Amino acid sequence: MQSELARSGDESAFAALTEPYRREIHLHCYRMLGSFEEAEDMVQETLFRAWRSRAAFEGRSTVRTWLYRIATNACLDYLESQSRRPRSLESPQNEVNWIQPYPDRILDEIASPAAGPDALVIEKETIELAYLIAIQYLPPRQRAVLLLRDALGLSAKEVADVLDDSLASVNSALSRARSVMRKKLPHQYAESRTKNTATAAERKLVERYMDAIDRADVTALAELLREDARLTMPPFPTWFQGREEITRDFVNFTDPSSPSHMGPVRTVATAANRQPAVAAYVRRPGDPSVHPLGIDVLRIEGGFIVEITRFIPAGPPRTPDPIHARLFAEFGLPPTL
Repeated sequence: MQSELARSGDESAFAALTEPYRREIHLHCYRMLGSFEEAEDMVQETLFRAWRSRAAFEGRSTVRTWLYRIATNACLDYLESQSRRPRSLESPQNEVNWIQPYPDRILDEIASPAAGPDALVIEKETIELAYLIAIQYLPPRQRAVLLLRDALGLSAKEVADVLDDSLASVNSALSRARSVMRKKLPHQYAESRTKNTATAAERKLVERYMDAIDRADVTALAELLREDARLTMPPFPTWFQGREEITRDFVNFTDPSSPSHMGPVRTVATAANRQPAVAAYVRRPGDPSVHPLGIDVLRIEGGFIVEITRFIPAGPPRTPDPIHARLFAEFGLPPTL
């Protein structure tokens, strides 16, 4: 009855049918694009296309499958219109620089039993930053096939229906995509991806990391980093390779006499992409308030931090960034401290 009302143009009925899937469609678009904000745009585009084509929905598939079909094709159309294409994952200077973090609190809402019997199972391996970065190197259709099969668990036939493609083409694309992903993912990724929650030792490590940042203690920070640790800072094509480079940058950032110094920093624990994360706030000179600065997403292996992905503003360095303020809000973080 509700679907018939929606097909006839009843906006309330249409919203009742589609709203339960908004969050998980957003997650699917995020996986496709790597950008939290662009995923928001694609959700709106998906709902617009769904409304426009509502009369053609005859109920032969579920509403969820119908929306995933529309969302996937909307993302493919968007990707075809963009020139973003990574060149080599092995070269840090060519790192994907448009990736944004995804709040764990939203992942928890999507996967919560309260979401209903069809609540989406979110596998850690398909949401970690290493996976999200690696998948951006796949051609868009291979990316879509891999996500629909491995992240959403659709059958090859269902994927073929979503993409209006042949079964043989889907299986071939999946095989190629999995082969590329095995080469692109970090060597240790297969061992670390099975842990769904941080251990007590990892939580303690994050606390020590926050304390080192808050106290501007370079020695304490160095003790937490593996010798070959890496720091990247999307959206900038900037990276620091190794403990020595990272700590040198830290000294420049925390030294009041350095041009890179913005002010004292305070941190708050959070979580992104099923990884421990730390939100940083800064009090700039002459400003009594403490504003959002950035979010560090950490990869921990063997009791050390091996990778820091630091999401910082792309705007003027000494002014609050509205995009980061919105992103902090999505993480449930306060706008100021």
